[in-house]
Parts: sequence; C-alpha cells; structure tokens
Amino acid sequence: MGSVTVDQLSFKKRLSMIEQFAIKDFLFKLVGEPTEGIDDFLPLEYTEDVFAKMEAKLVPGLVMNNDEHFRYATITESNQIVIAVLDSNKELKHRIISLDKLNN
Repeated sequence: MGSVTVDQLSFKKRLSMIEQFAIKDFLFKLVGEPTEGIDDFLPLEYTEDVFAKMEAKLVPGLVMNNDEHFRYATITESNQIVIAVLDSNKELKHRIISLDKLNN
C-alpha cells in the first residue's frame, strides 16, 4: 500500500452496498480473517459527510503497523480502496490500493 496526500484523491460521494461489502471484505482479509468476523472485530459505520466512507465506530479502534490507528476506508472515483489512519503524531495518513489488485 502506498501513501498519498488527500488532495491527490477524488472520493465517491456515495458507496453502493457492493462497494461497502468490498471494503469490509478487504479489511477482513487485511486483519487476518478473524474468527469473530469483521463486524465484531472492527465495527464500521457508513457515513456520507463530505464523501462516503466506512468509519470505525470505536476510537481509537484497530491499531495497524504498531502505531497507526484505523479511522476509515473508502473508494475513489477510479475504484481504489483508501484506508485512512492516524499516525503516532495524530496526523491523518491515507494509503491506497487498487481494487484490481485485490482479485489477484
């Protein structure tokens, strides 16, 4: 996953149910397919504020890469999943992955 700045991205305003499930499925695989399921391990809430996203219900939420806290996941207009995390300096970082790469 590469790190990008938010001004380089164009987020979707709405996510279909299929896109919401694709995000959940991606996160489920990313965290190692927990036996309790993604909804119990990482409860997410769909919101459409400035853009559509699946946000962590619990704060600080899932810790990734030792010191990053998962905040939300969304999809860009070019069908790339974006994960937003807070780093140890409380700075919001975005990581992007192409949906095409998920199928390989």
